[in-house]
Parts: sequence; C-alpha cells; structure tokens
Amino acid sequence: MSLLLWIGMFFGFQPQSQDTVALAQVDVYAPALARFTQGQKVENYSKSILSEYSGRSLGDLLQETSPIFIRQYGPGMLASPSFRGTSAGHTAVFWNGLPINSPSLGQSDLSIYPVQAFDKVQVQFGSSGALFGNEAIGGSIHLDSQSDFDQGLQLNINQQFGSFGLKNTGISAGFSSEKVSLQSKFYSFQIQNDFPYRDLGQPETPLVNQDHAAVKQIGFVQDFALNLKPNQQIKASYWWNSADRQIQPVMGSSGGDTQEDESHRIVLDYFLFGDQSVLNFKTGLVLDRQLFNGSANDTDQYFLSGDWDKTFNEKWSLKTGVRYTQAVGNLSTYQATDTRLELYQSLRFLPSEKISLSANFRELAYEGGGIPFAPSLGMDWSIRNMSLLSIILKTSLGRGFKVPTLNDRFWEPGGNPDLLPEESWNGEIGVHFSGEGELSWKSSMTYYRMEVDNWIIWLPKGNVWSPENLREVQNQGLEYQGNLSRSQGLWNFSASWSYTWSKAIITEGVGESDQAIGKQLPYTPEHQANGRIEVSHAGLSVFLGTFYVGERRVTSDGGRSMPSYQLFNLGLNYENFHWGQVKIPLRFQVNNLFNTEYQVLNLRPMPGRSYQLSLSIQL
Repeated sequence: MSLLLWIGMFFGFQPQSQDTVALAQVDVYAPALARFTQGQKVENYSKSILSEYSGRSLGDLLQETSPIFIRQYGPGMLASPSFRGTSAGHTAVFWNGLPINSPSLGQSDLSIYPVQAFDKVQVQFGSSGALFGNEAIGGSIHLDSQSDFDQGLQLNINQQFGSFGLKNTGISAGFSSEKVSLQSKFYSFQIQNDFPYRDLGQPETPLVNQDHAAVKQIGFVQDFALNLKPNQQIKASYWWNSADRQIQPVMGSSGGDTQEDESHRIVLDYFLFGDQSVLNFKTGLVLDRQLFNGSANDTDQYFLSGDWDKTFNEKWSLKTGVRYTQAVGNLSTYQATDTRLELYQSLRFLPSEKISLSANFRELAYEGGGIPFAPSLGMDWSIRNMSLLSIILKTSLGRGFKVPTLNDRFWEPGGNPDLLPEESWNGEIGVHFSGEGELSWKSSMTYYRMEVDNWIIWLPKGNVWSPENLREVQNQGLEYQGNLSRSQGLWNFSASWSYTWSKAIITEGVGESDQAIGKQLPYTPEHQANGRIEVSHAGLSVFLGTFYVGERRVTSDGGRSMPSYQLFNLGLNYENFHWGQVKIPLRFQVNNLFNTEYQVLNLRPMPGRSYQLSLSIQL
C-alpha cells in the first residue's frame, strides 16, 4: 500500500476576524462549521445534553433529539441514519474533519459510536456535496474533540449501571499548560440485552427473553495539541474502538451470528496562522476490520489534504483546497483499491450587515470516473435584528453526489464497475425566529425539496444479485423546531420540540410496471416528532422527553407497514453533591417509561422499560 504525497498552496477565508487572528495561548483552533453553510440548517449539541447521553450511542442521541430517523435493527445492533428520507449511504460522517464512513459499505454504524468519545457533535441538514464532498446528500454529522490550554489537571470518572446487564465505565483525564494540551478518554460498555418481548413469529406469540443480543465494547481516545510558536500549532487525535456483538435474530428464529468490529483512526493537523489567514495541512488514517462469523472484511483509508483560508476585508473571504484519498479493500470476496482527488473552493460575501452570501464548488475524480461539477449557493438575510425579536431568512440550492461503494463496484459475484454516481439537487428555504428577555426562545420552519437521480438498487439477475442505476426519488418535507427557557432566581425552566413531515417518493422505478412508483420509500416515516421539558432548582433537575415515529412501509410496493410508536424517557439529576474539592453528580433515568411494545424494523424486537443509574467523580 502506498500513500501519494504532495505539497500545495491554497487560498481561503474565515467568516469573522476572531476565527483567523494569531493563535491565543488558551485556545485550540477549530474551524467553524457554519462559516460556509449560509442558507442551511446546522444544529449544535450542548455539553449538558452530551453528558446526559454519556454511556449511550450516537444513534440514541440523534433518534431522541433530532428530526433524523435511525433505522435500528435492535438495541446495540446496526443503527443507520436517514436524513430527510434519504438512505444511510447519503449521510457523510466526519471525525475531527476526517471522513470515516466505510468505503465498502458507504455508511457508518452509529450504534458503536459512543457519545462519551466526543466533546462536540454538530449536524448539518441537506445536500452539501460542494462543501463536504462524497455522500453528503441528505446531510452530514461532525464529531470533534475539544481541548483547552492552561487549564491544569482535570479528571472525570463515570460509572453507570442499568437494566438487562448494562455496565458502563468512562474515564476522562486531561492536563494542559500554556503550550501543551493532553486529553485521554477510556470507555468500556457491556449489556446482556436479555429483555423480555412478545415473539410475533411464533404461534400464540409467547413472551420470551432475548438470548442472543449481548454487546461488549471498549475504546480509547487520545487528543494532543502543541503551540509550537504563537502562530503555529499542531493537533493530533487517535481513536481506537472495538465492539463484539451477538447479532440479534428476527422474531420466530434462532441465530448464532456474531460480529466483531475494530477501528483505528488517526488524524494530524498543522496550522500556520498569518494576517487574517490560516494555512492547514491534514493527514489521516482510518483502518476498519470486521469479522462476521469469522469471515474477515478489512478496509484502509489514507487521507492527505491542505487548504488556505483568507479573510481579505469585512466583505470578502475565500477558501480553496485539495484532498487526496486512497481506499484499500480486502474483503471476503474481492480485493480492490480506489483513489480520489478533490478540488474545492468556497467564497463568502457580505454585501451588507443584514445579508451574508456563500458559494461553494467541488470537483472530484476517482478511478471509476469523474463527478459532475458540484456547486452550491446560500443566503442568510437578517430581516430583523432586535433583542426581543430576531428574524433570519435562510435559503440555499446545492448539488450532492455519492460515489458507488467498493461493494457496489467490486463485489464477487455481482459487482458492477460501470455504475454511475448518484446525484442530487437540493433546495430549501427557512425562517428562524428568536427573542431574548425574561423568556428566551427560538423557533424555525424549513421547507426542502430534493431529487436524487441514478439511485443504486441491487436486483436479482438469475442466481446473482447486482446493482444498477435504476431509480429516481423525489424528497420534500417540512422541519419545525423550537425551544424556550426561563430563569427565576434558582429556578430554571426549558422546553424543546420538533416535528418533521417527510415525503420520499419513488418517481422512476425498475420499468414502467414497477409497483414502487409513487410510493413512500421503505422504512421512511412520513411523520416524526420529539419534545423535552426540564425544570431545575439549586442543582436538582428533572426532565421528561418523548419522541414519536410514524408509520413506515416495509416493502417498496407499500403492501405492508409498521405501526407508529411513541416513547417517553424520565430523568433525575443532582449536580451539587461535593466531597471536598471533588464534585459527584448523580443521574437516574427511566427509558420507555410506559413500557411500550414497539419495533423500529419488522420483527426486530426492542426492549420495554429500563433503568439507568450513573455516578460521576469530577476533579
């Protein structure tokens, strides 16, 4: 295996001068995600929410708190995201700026991404191929580490116990001086998943206990940052993650499938800070190994990129860069190598104090061919900017794309090396309202419309299945989100809610007689909602959260469907328990409060009511 090395110089921009000034001793540079996403919706998760989901997966976090539908094959089993009615392969996932989707599958399993491994989670909605590249058709997920300088020694130990054999340990330790920042995280998670459920696959649907769904997971994250000089910094991160799972069988069957996943991810950044500019070189390595019933499937990815951001004045900013990727697949049925080269450029223009415009452009070439030129345009218009009422209009239009995966092109038998990339056009318009006062509030409504062409579908050809570019899908929908908060003395109150209407229709199928034409995509709920209220007083807080998932069709022709379900979670937190200088937060949570019987996917049982108790020690 070889990695092509190159050196280049690239021009770019930063949206605000404070993002590009010379490095301060107490800051670690982190590019702002929203600087080029004018017109698009970007959601940021607070540290308090991430802390509450410590010991749970990224899939749990997004399913319960966002408009994203998570297709979950059982607790701890495969969990894949679906943005705005798109498939799992239409979501780009990044870790510290490094793309980490599997090159063979074209997606990530969010069930084995523990929330406690990250310091920051951001979610971007809609096509953003021009900005983030391959697979960002439905949206993108950004997972980041966050380190600080001059903070001394920090230590956090978390122990969690729960129903069905749940045990989780998390340890985070850090030390930083004026020049060096170190942070280490260790986590260990296991659950037996021996929950009772009603087996719909057996006569008279008896109540049985799940006996083959145990999960064990262990991982380590190391972050390092060094100020070489006042205008130079290096950052490095390493993430090792290992999961061993018994694959839960469908109802009415017994299975002995097992799966082991192990990954090593390394990223290294060098930053040179100039006069309102940042030069960044990044290199990274992602090694994924999967053993399914003893059969090994390995993929390696190598990355090298560079860009130069430049803010010319108060109105104009520019960024250009290049990224080289090499993917190597060594799977049970084939061996293949794919190399890609991407050129990208972003421009931001502020014609007035109220209007912000952005334009992004990307061109990608790979061994199988080239991607059509991918542009995007976006606008933020501050219609009113007052403390009591602020109104922002956001609109964007962009192109997205997805390169066929290694499995799509090279799987033996059946792979199709002549597949075309999937392409999309996405347009959206949204209005965001907010106000500050005794009652602070935010509210937004977004309408989007998307068309995906050359949709890849696997079809039988005799005794062999093979992928073809046969379908076109039209997606449109509404996303409404809001939150409010109020403080009165030691009392604090907050509430948040969201509702999503998503219509994803197959407009062109496998021939004119395809019964899927005009039908909603399988396992794509048309209606989805979630909400949460929280009250706190003097360190004691209580929250009640709920999420609703509407009816989902099981097959493309719409012949069968899964019923809707709504779940409630209740939590109690106490933050003010101290022992000397040591802070000891306590958390207790009940998931599926009303013991609702439900399935996310057909004949995949899910647990009823469960409990979790968490104890932390913070120094």
